[in-house]
Amino acid sequence: MKGSCLCAKVTYQIDPPFQVFQYCHCSRCRKFTGSAHAANIFVEPDKLTWLSGQEYLGRYEPEDTKYFATCFCKSCGSSLPWLAKQGKTYVIPAGTLDEDPKIRPQQNIFWQSKACWYKETQQLPKHDELPPRS
Repeated sequence: MKGSCLCAKVTYQIDPPFQVFQYCHCSRCRKFTGSAHAANIFVEPDKLTWLSGQEYLGRYEPEDTKYFATCFCKSCGSSLPWLAKQGKTYVIPAGTLDEDPKIRPQQNIFWQSKACWYKETQQLPKHDELPPRS
């Protein structure tokens, strides 16, 4: 299963089985994604292969975290898979996959930390394209 950044300079491949697929609502994931939560798939380190663009990988490791780090494309800024600090798990931002992972989210974590403005998507109108202007 292949994935890439927005500019496609960085590409990677992951191989099942996957450990878990979850939404993380912690403040760090919200800051990194710019969204209400991160959608992350976890894989063992030997299940990820970088195919191209490793020279474009940037990494940020906050000093005060036990596991959390981030990786991103230095060209387009997209989130990319990152190896957790303990080195036992790659965290794959699900939105960077170019194919259906055939696994669906199983849980929400750090729910107590969710954004105060977060609203369950079932409660919102749904449009197939941009909605008409009011």
